[in-house]
This record gives sequence, C-alpha cells and structure tokens, in this order.
Amino acid sequence: MRITFKAILIGWLISFTQLNAQDLVRPQTNLSPKQQSIVVISALTAKGDLQKLQPALHTGLGAGLTVNEIKEVLVHLYAYCGFPRSIRGLQTLMLVLDERKRKGITDKMGREASPINNHEPKYVRGKKVLEQLTGQPETGPKRGYAAFSPEIEVFLKEHLFSDIFERDVLSYADRELTTISVLTSIGGVEHMLQSHLGICLNVGLIESQLSQALSLIETAIGKAEAKAGRAVLTQLITLRR
Repeated sequence: MRITFKAILIGWLISFTQLNAQDLVRPQTNLSPKQQSIVVISALTAKGDLQKLQPALHTGLGAGLTVNEIKEVLVHLYAYCGFPRSIRGLQTLMLVLDERKRKGITDKMGREASPINNHEPKYVRGKKVLEQLTGQPETGPKRGYAAFSPEIEVFLKEHLFSDIFERDVLSYADRELTTISVLTSIGGVEHMLQSHLGICLNVGLIESQLSQALSLIETAIGKAEAKAGRAVLTQLITLRR
C-alpha cells in the first residue's frame, strides 16, 4: 500500500494535536512564577526582612504580578502578622516602584477589586466563604476559642472571610499561599498552619506545590521554619490518606 506524504503529514498533525490536548489537561505540578513570588514576598514581609523584600518585589513584578496584586498580598497578610508588617511591606513596595519609575520601567497597575454588591449580613457572607474554603459546613455549637471568645469568631467571619477573602483581585489559592507563607515564617502556629494547608488542597493546590512553597521559604527565611512547615504538611497528608 502506498503511503503518501500528505497521509504522513495528516497523521503527524493528529498525533501532535493529541499530545497538545494531553498537555492541556495535565495537572500543573509546580507553582507558577507569579505564585512563587507571592510565597517569597509574603514570607519576607511577615519576617520583616525588608532588605531581601526589595529584590523579591522586583522579581515579582518581572514575573508578571501587577502592582495591585502585590498590594493585595501585602494587605491580606496583615490579618495574620499584623498592621506593622503589612504597612512596612507597602512602604517598601512604594520605594521599589519609585526606583523602577526612575529607570523608565512602567509597571502594570492591574485591575482593582470589584465592588461587592452582596447585601447579606457580612457574618453570613463570611460563613459561606469559609465553607467554600474548607469544604465543611459551619454548623453545630461553637467550640474552643470561638466559644471562649465569641467576639473574635464574629470578627473572623465578618472581616477576614468577608471583607478580605471576598475581594477578587487574588484567587482563593493565591490568598491561601499568602497565608501559609506567613504562618510558616512566623512559626508557633502549627495548628492554624495545618488548617490552611488543608484549605490549600481544597482550593486546587497540590502536595508538590505546597512542598515547593516550603522550599522557597527555606531559601528566603531559613531551614528551621521550613522544617517545621514540612512536619505539619507531612502530618496533614498522612491524616488525609
């Protein structure tokens, strides 16, 4: 049977298309360059290492993060490491942007957060967001700190999970990467870190990406913090199997 060049070409094109389709459905095993920068920026800001933060901000902007995305990261993390760290991070970003502007670099501002038109009470909205994040219903009596200090449970629902998490500049996955980077870097909050690592898995991140985040934290912050974070991740993965 004679095989023409046209038949060979058609067969090659079909195979190439099938390979491309497989690439499209293959899960991403590594963090994107933008996500890697989110991890490093969050960790350094939480630790207060402004000297290292400056080049990390340059890298993040070069990786494609917009100014508003970085601002959103720096605002988000105040809920976990406080206003002083967050504000110093924002001030450092301002210095970096001024430096880049003097060099003739025009950075993309990016979109701002969309107005929230949901008129439900903020507590209800925050409760729904938390249920999306954890995949678990928020039912039953309050326990632990929520029962001991009901006001902080209200603040968490109304402010953290409503005011902050409802903003659409960052995805849930990016917000959780910010959160685990802060918690790993400050240390001593292993139970909360385990909860947020679990949320990371629930919003689409995978074990290899979380391991990569911890490796980035080890390089940026230190071995001790990363080691403690890996212990928490290992325990979580073991419990989920």
